[in-house]
Amino acid sequence: MGTMGLALPWKARIASVPRQRETRVEPSEHYAGGPNPAVVNAITEDAALAAGCRAGNLHAYERLFSLHGARMKNLARNLLGNPVDAEDAVQETFLKVQRSIASFRGQSSFITWTYRILINTCHDARRSRLRKKEVPNDDSTETPRPEPRTPGAHPSLRMALERALGSLTKHQRDVFLLYEVEGFRHAEIAGMLEITETASKNTLFQAKKNLRMTLEPPRSSAAESR
Repeated sequence: MGTMGLALPWKARIASVPRQRETRVEPSEHYAGGPNPAVVNAITEDAALAAGCRAGNLHAYERLFSLHGARMKNLARNLLGNPVDAEDAVQETFLKVQRSIASFRGQSSFITWTYRILINTCHDARRSRLRKKEVPNDDSTETPRPEPRTPGAHPSLRMALERALGSLTKHQRDVFLLYEVEGFRHAEIAGMLEITETASKNTLFQAKKNLRMTLEPPRSSAAESR
């Protein structure tokens, strides 16, 4: 696949980035004394990337790749189930960003827009597998393999989680992976999946409820009688 003039280091595999469990706070745009500096910096960086990519500036694409390439690959791997397809999806996403940058209207952040393209690209890849009869159905048979937060996670626990994820709807699985595995906030997920924050929260709640029902062992009659 050609890179249409983008000299990004596609052949250099993107290293996995271990994600540490952290307290996640939905950011406020303002402190008591004025604008939140972190939000201001993020908006400034986002606008600069969008302007540079729209102008065809190679350094802007390289900056986008440097900042988000590893996380994009992690997300693609968790949605598609293997690193090879993840590499292809990330590369295809950057090509789509280049081809469609003129259509970006700023209704969401540029980064949110880029991840939305990535997620849609991953879903397109899964649908392509279906057409080729590589998997029987899209909702449950091929379960994404989420990267564990703890490198030493027990294999049996991971297998149980994979089976449980297979019981979720595609929408529930997407929200769960984006929030619990990739660490995105509900505001970001809402933009990526084109839903409301409330819908994201409700979907995550239902996904966790379904996972608990699948993963928790049934209570014994003796325990229930206590």
